[in-house]
Amino acid sequence: MLGLAAVIGVAGTLGGCVRNEVIGRSQLIGISQQQEIALGAQAQPQLISEMGGKVPDAEANNYVIEVGRALAATTEGQNPQLPWEFSFINSNDINAFALPGGKVFITRGLVSKMTSEAQLASVLGHEVGHVTARHTAERIGQAQMAQVGMQIGGSLLGNASATVQELGGIALQIGGAAIPLKFSRDQEIEADLLGMRYMVRAGYNPRGALEVMQILAEASGGRGGGGLGSLLATHPDPQARAERIVQELNGQYRQYTNSPNHRTGEDRFAQRMRSRLALLPEAPHGVRRAAIVRADATSTHNAQSQGYVSADAWATHLSWCGTCRADAPTLAFAGY
Repeated sequence: MLGLAAVIGVAGTLGGCVRNEVIGRSQLIGISQQQEIALGAQAQPQLISEMGGKVPDAEANNYVIEVGRALAATTEGQNPQLPWEFSFINSNDINAFALPGGKVFITRGLVSKMTSEAQLASVLGHEVGHVTARHTAERIGQAQMAQVGMQIGGSLLGNASATVQELGGIALQIGGAAIPLKFSRDQEIEADLLGMRYMVRAGYNPRGALEVMQILAEASGGRGGGGLGSLLATHPDPQARAERIVQELNGQYRQYTNSPNHRTGEDRFAQRMRSRLALLPEAPHGVRRAAIVRADATSTHNAQSQGYVSADAWATHLSWCGTCRADAPTLAFAGY
């Protein structure tokens, strides 16, 4: 079991303020890059299993990996050498997410809404951006700072709702540690912009980023609907994100929107993805077992009345079915 000292340090050994040239700003970083890699590697198998496993089609999985690796290769500094892995999850939920150290996940539910490779590259690029921007390490650093002056015993997660709240209210339990799964609004916008940067470098038309926002808006049918409960609970409204993306398309990426050198890849996507998914049985909905704690600022009773299970009420893995997922949509993994 990984304790707090082994994973994110203690208050007396807080990470320092480090300038990240990828995003051009300084960050309070809570863990080293090696610790990020270790956390991601430890969490990945559990997360794949609990999200329903990988899509049962080797070609579709390889296609996601191929696009993801092309994006990772365009990242800055030593980031291309991270142990990148791209997992295509057999869940009908509409989501994508990243763990620290280069572990990226995208669900079949989201991919099935797409019509082009550029759209796929946009989502994967966004998640790659979370990794290169070190957003998880930054969130842990923020949580550490909030704990200064407090006596911390045991793991970061434990049964302490307040600590999970410092991680943004939603965390993934890995042994005795917690990995924040919710990013700030600014971090999400930052990941959008990095995703556009990487997809353009990899030769994709950046309009794919705007098209993904349109897909999310249409799928939601209004905030909180259409199977987007988990995503909309932890991310800016797709419309707000789309407005910023439009600014970028009309600005620094204007020349690439009609460039013959920047592909959309509809035909490739139809052949290598849509035709493959059409042959598969329907993907399951929701998370089978969710090692997730959601902290609630109020009581357990209030948390349950809102369809959440608070950290204090959570004891072991949750067994999910369609009804449970409908009753507690915001406990699904935070992501794209």
